[in-house]
Amino acid sequence: MYHSFAAWVKPNWALPFPIAVGISWQCWILMVTDDPISSTPPLFSVIIGTHDDWVPLDNCLASLVQLTDGPSFEVIVVDDGSQQEAPLSVRRWEGSYPLTFVRQAHAGVAAARNRGIHIARGSVLVFADSDCKFQADCLANLASIIAGSPQHSCFQLRLIGDPTTFVGKTEELRLATLQAHLCQPDGCIRYLNTAGFAIRRARVNAEGFAFEPAAIRAEDTLVLANLMEGRELPFFAANAVVQHATSLSLTDYFLKAIWSAYQEGRTYDIIASMGVRVRANHRERLDMLFSMWKTSEQETIGRSTFLVLAARQSLRLLTSFIYRFLHGTVQLSHLDNLILRDASSRRLSALALPSLTHLEMPDSLAPRYQSKIQ
Repeated sequence: MYHSFAAWVKPNWALPFPIAVGISWQCWILMVTDDPISSTPPLFSVIIGTHDDWVPLDNCLASLVQLTDGPSFEVIVVDDGSQQEAPLSVRRWEGSYPLTFVRQAHAGVAAARNRGIHIARGSVLVFADSDCKFQADCLANLASIIAGSPQHSCFQLRLIGDPTTFVGKTEELRLATLQAHLCQPDGCIRYLNTAGFAIRRARVNAEGFAFEPAAIRAEDTLVLANLMEGRELPFFAANAVVQHATSLSLTDYFLKAIWSAYQEGRTYDIIASMGVRVRANHRERLDMLFSMWKTSEQETIGRSTFLVLAARQSLRLLTSFIYRFLHGTVQLSHLDNLILRDASSRRLSALALPSLTHLEMPDSLAPRYQSKIQ
């Protein structure tokens, strides 16, 4: 499953997109369905980045077949340097709807999604993970919500877990609680998850939107922070449902939580520099904890899922504390400060270093900022 780091950039990056994200044109191999592409752009472009996730991707593409009677859509799958090309078991869906495969050298899911944005033709871009499954009326309901909400340009789809597995039930409890408690009275939500996120193409073209390849985790939270800085939240498309069908074992579920919490540290440093509060406060956490306890009374959920979720959150909090302890005394470099100030002003492409400034960067940090230096 992919999560990415996002930032807002100026629209003049849209044309030379591969240069902006540090990927050469030559590394892309375009594979499209044999059917001629309609001259009429579809309403939706579903963009999925993948890396050696062919089995869950096959299930994801299969779920889109049931949407063919609804609003027009295309699907763009960007293979981010998998060990093998897309197998026939995945390519068989080319005959069911407009499906484009793009293969590139491994550069991260952010770069993969940026490539998807570059070639997408739809009026609305929908981002999903390879382990997601679209409900039968997802795009139809999303189209209706978007048509009835002209004042909104960003939409958070409702995410659910897979009730057939224990980890899936745990995810269902977590997602349901977050979405219920962070939904605002005006229908917007203080939550953003790129496993099911949509944005109008007009907004992308007007302000510029790209995922930043230099960072690893919590890209959706950074997007949310940028929206909140502009006094905006994504509109909650409650009837547009995507199932996040993770196939992780319980051990991998915990390990991923620990790894993610540590990798998110840099992203939260950027968000903190913006002066935007996106994390839940202690009162909100306690309210959500109590709500999860009450919900776990249901036989379909179970108390054990609550205990697992509480343990997961404790590990994440501990890992975040360790990150702050290890990095709290480190002074920000000049380049760090430039990047942090730039993230808060949403003008990444306008970054201009003073001509007489001497930048010293440790070798361990050089790859992280390679795209920004370029």
